[in-house]
Amino acid sequence: MRGWLRRKSFDALERTDPAHRLKQTLSWPHLIALGVGAIVGTGIYTLIGVGAGLAGPGVLLSFAIAGAVCVCAALCYAEMATMIPAAGSAYTYSYTVLGETLAWIVGWSLILEYTVVCAAVAVGWAGHAVEFAHAFHWPIPESLLSGPGTPGGLINLPAILITFAVAGFLIAGTRESATLNIVLVVIKLAALAAFVALALPAFNKAHFTPFMPNGFSGVAGDGTKIGVMAAASIIFFAFYGFDAVSTAAEETKNPGRDLTIGILGSMVLCILIYMAVAAAAIGASAPASFAKSPAPLVFVLDQLHQNAAAKLVAAAAVIALPTVILAFMYGQSRIFFVMARDGLLPRSLAKVNAKTGTPVVMTLVTASVAAALAGVFPLGLIAALANAGTLCAFVATIACVVVLRLREPGRKRVFRVPVWPLVAAVGIPGCLYLFTTLPNLTIGLFFAWNAVGLVVYAVFSRRSAVLAGG
Repeated sequence: MRGWLRRKSFDALERTDPAHRLKQTLSWPHLIALGVGAIVGTGIYTLIGVGAGLAGPGVLLSFAIAGAVCVCAALCYAEMATMIPAAGSAYTYSYTVLGETLAWIVGWSLILEYTVVCAAVAVGWAGHAVEFAHAFHWPIPESLLSGPGTPGGLINLPAILITFAVAGFLIAGTRESATLNIVLVVIKLAALAAFVALALPAFNKAHFTPFMPNGFSGVAGDGTKIGVMAAASIIFFAFYGFDAVSTAAEETKNPGRDLTIGILGSMVLCILIYMAVAAAAIGASAPASFAKSPAPLVFVLDQLHQNAAAKLVAAAAVIALPTVILAFMYGQSRIFFVMARDGLLPRSLAKVNAKTGTPVVMTLVTASVAAALAGVFPLGLIAALANAGTLCAFVATIACVVVLRLREPGRKRVFRVPVWPLVAAVGIPGCLYLFTTLPNLTIGLFFAWNAVGLVVYAVFSRRSAVLAGG
């Protein structure tokens, strides 16, 4: 039983072979851009409409509630990332604090989350790109624009191409890809700022009455959950992504300072952006009018007869959405890399390129799996699988803070979670509640994925782990 609960020591994290260590090239602006790039994606362009349909103007409160749960997790990530400035995020924290078996479950869940998010965003990006192709009448066979799940579709070639393009930038070097990410994030934020600036002159406070037409929590006649909390459980998924920042811990020049700024800075900035965009959209157009639109921000601008601006906002989304793929592919390759370095996956995969300091093999493996999913499966099927892994990682990270505060209260902490018992009391139940709101199929697939993972762990990983002398 002891082997299943063995823990990696804090000292072992500092004794990693230089051949298997990542290059320190990042500072806090890169980390904030990485976090914002991961968080601000398809969510703000689509989920604001879904949320408004469920909660009406009360969707502003939904954003605040979802953000509060994520802030609890972000605070805990900041404490753990500065205590353990090594790659691996929640997996590494769990290995050090909770033991190998729980760390394996968290790492295996993160593999599911990050890979599926990359695939889902690639498919979403491809949908926008196809619209541009149609607008310019490019002679691309329809069979190459969607997977076999779509009538007439054979393979989603645009989704595959964008996945490998992002992988190419990551392989070129962490700093280079992070710098490109900053540029694309600026484009994305400029588009959202332009939307707010154009929508505010049409602001009508009457659109905010009644503020909660469906109440705080309720059920529609067809059994669908409605209200502020129903919207919050969906909008939550527009916030996650800041955890990708913590995977960059080992590549950060000044982890104690930069990780705290990167994690909390990206989270606070995104909450403010979401609230501003939601308020501007509702002020300019009644929620019921754009609730069912697949592109609510573009719809609002069209309603305001800002047709040119609407096209620019749509174009900015196409240009900048790859930042989400970049952030999650970056995080996924690092999770893979660290698990291989620990011996839980084949150790031959835990090598970095001497020139770029990046894990080339693991980046290509991540891109290949994500491209395979994106090229074949439809968006709805793969997107639903990402969310459970995120919540698992959030709960594990908050639990690590609690356990360490009780077990080693005197250990040095660069950043300390304020009022940590309250943060844990809000964060863990909040995440567990949001997990229960996931579709039953998603929950079932999550447990099935981890059941397979535990078999892999029992048969291979437990014996091959570095801590087992494998």
